[in-house]
Amino acid sequence: MFSTRVPDDRRPNDLAVALARARARGPLLDLTVSNPTRVGIQYPPDLLAALAAPAALTYQPAPLGMRDAREAVAATFVRRGLRMDPDRIVLTASTSEGYSLLFKLLCEPGRSNVLTPVPSYPLFDHLTRLDGVDQRRYALEYHGIWAVDFECMDAAWSGDTRAVLAVSPNNPTGSVLRESDAAELVARCASRHAALIVDEVFCDYPLGAPNPEPAALNAPSCLVCRLGGLSKTVGLPQVKLGWIALDGPDALVAEAIDRLELIADTYLSVSTPVQIAAASLLDQGGQVRSQILTRLRANDAMLRDVVGGANGAAVLPAEGGWSAVIRVPATRSEASLVLDLLERDGVVVHPGYFFDFPHEAFLVVSLLPDPDVFARAVRLLQDRLDAA
Repeated sequence: MFSTRVPDDRRPNDLAVALARARARGPLLDLTVSNPTRVGIQYPPDLLAALAAPAALTYQPAPLGMRDAREAVAATFVRRGLRMDPDRIVLTASTSEGYSLLFKLLCEPGRSNVLTPVPSYPLFDHLTRLDGVDQRRYALEYHGIWAVDFECMDAAWSGDTRAVLAVSPNNPTGSVLRESDAAELVARCASRHAALIVDEVFCDYPLGAPNPEPAALNAPSCLVCRLGGLSKTVGLPQVKLGWIALDGPDALVAEAIDRLELIADTYLSVSTPVQIAAASLLDQGGQVRSQILTRLRANDAMLRDVVGGANGAAVLPAEGGWSAVIRVPATRSEASLVLDLLERDGVVVHPGYFFDFPHEAFLVVSLLPDPDVFARAVRLLQDRLDAA
């Protein structure tokens, strides 16, 4: 869906209204879809069978999560060449809830702030506001690759900054946290008594060779909180299970775990059936991940093959995730181009300002759609750019 937030420096537009009207007229070629259960991915027919295990009929509250489920999550880090102690993992009902628990752990409502990256998905706007936390933005700067603008970060940092949020791979830029940036982030957080929260929900989907894990995040000198969940790792957004994996100095981790246990015990939001099924879901989910990754890479290659050329458009480099960014000539507004694609071609794309790109003109598309739908939409997009 389109964001209803329109930056002050752009005139209000009716993209959301136009989208609703276009949908009412008939099917569209939707390049904003992010729901893997609606794009033709084949799921194992017995994938959800473990949710009906007899053991799920017995309730045994476990604020941090059942041991077997936490061990299953820890095994996903081993698959990435990392070691993670199950005792340092906290289960949540979703990644969004994971953020909320961490804001409660780290921040004082009405006083504390966290630093969030831009461009990025606008979810942080809502999550910080709901927990009474001030959001301050730092820029990701593009110069052939995306990198943290540390001057911008330092300007946003204050004595009340309690955490820095990083997304790797980022949505929508597809950029990953490189060693140099990771080391700088850890050093700043350690020296300024803040935590580093790393959203890794797209880590299973490198668009090229597997992305190297930053060594700076291994035994870091600050509290590091890694977030993930079944929504992306198994392509099951409707099966609610997320996690927080903590690392850092032993004293900081122990204190965080103790306090998170109290916070989680207050809600006890993670269902017993999904915890019992976690190991099976994560194991069988490899079949789903493989299909999604193949789809993403094929659509990404097709997009880069078709878009660009004499019209001046270019697909920016990306290392992972489910999205692609297309830079287009700023001869017209993003809103105008997106509206034209919608009303004249039946193609739905996101404008760059949805993700707080700092200037015109960018389009953001999902790499998840059915390949036939994706190919038809991309060719119409290219034709529209050529015509412009």
